[in-house]
Amino acid sequence: MNSPIRRVGLVAKHNLDAAAGVLAELAGWLEARSVEPVFETHTAALVGLPPGRPTSTPDNLPTACDLVVVLGGDGTLIGMAGRIAQAGANVPILGVNFGSLGFLTEIQLPELYESLESVLDGEAGIDERMMLRARTIRNGTAFADRLVLNDVVITKAALSRIIDLSVSIGSELVMRVRADGLIVATPTGSSAYNLAAGGPIVHPSVDALLLTPIAPHMLTNRPVVLPGSSEVRVEPIMNGAEEGNVTFDGQSGHPLQPDDVIEITRGASPLRL
Repeated sequence: MNSPIRRVGLVAKHNLDAAAGVLAELAGWLEARSVEPVFETHTAALVGLPPGRPTSTPDNLPTACDLVVVLGGDGTLIGMAGRIAQAGANVPILGVNFGSLGFLTEIQLPELYESLESVLDGEAGIDERMMLRARTIRNGTAFADRLVLNDVVITKAALSRIIDLSVSIGSELVMRVRADGLIVATPTGSSAYNLAAGGPIVHPSVDALLLTPIAPHMLTNRPVVLPGSSEVRVEPIMNGAEEGNVTFDGQSGHPLQPDDVIEITRGASPLRL
């Protein structure tokens, strides 16, 4: 990191009362080093921040600071990663593990100040992670447009028996999947739902996309690793009886309609950890 850090955004998992004391102490630690803490609005309420202190909405925080410190689990970090990508910001994230899963929020609480000191001193390295852009095309226009860090998942609805998916790379058909669903994952997401579904673990520095069927009906439907530059098109084959959903990083999504197409490509910019 070459640019000096003057403002640090502070984000905690919603209702994480155990983080309130840490956040208050962290804010004082930053101010003692002439760095202004900017609290995300829900986090400010958690701390009981007095009026007049700098706050920001979750969507505006990426453009209001030079660094974001996230206290929570991987879900909290993933949510902020999506907001940074949607804002087109280049702000890095420092993830502090306050949750049960810490693949992305690797820093433990006792390491917080030592790690943050190295960031403020410009000594910390930046780990860049691929993002995916997922667009649902409906009636020729983009019905949904999302940026994700881990995965895009197309699944059958709760009462559907199976979902039939046609998967193309560009204009070339590569597989027809009859399964409970399909995961399109980044290398970062390879250790998440992809791993649970039997997909491979891929090092984050590998430039690749992963296609992993979920409980496929045919034994020939196996996970596939593609170049990171691939343009993936997933077309659900729905005759009216089938129902399906698409979810983005497990945090948002929508039901699918017949003739919907999900287009998935590399995001314009990586996330910086």
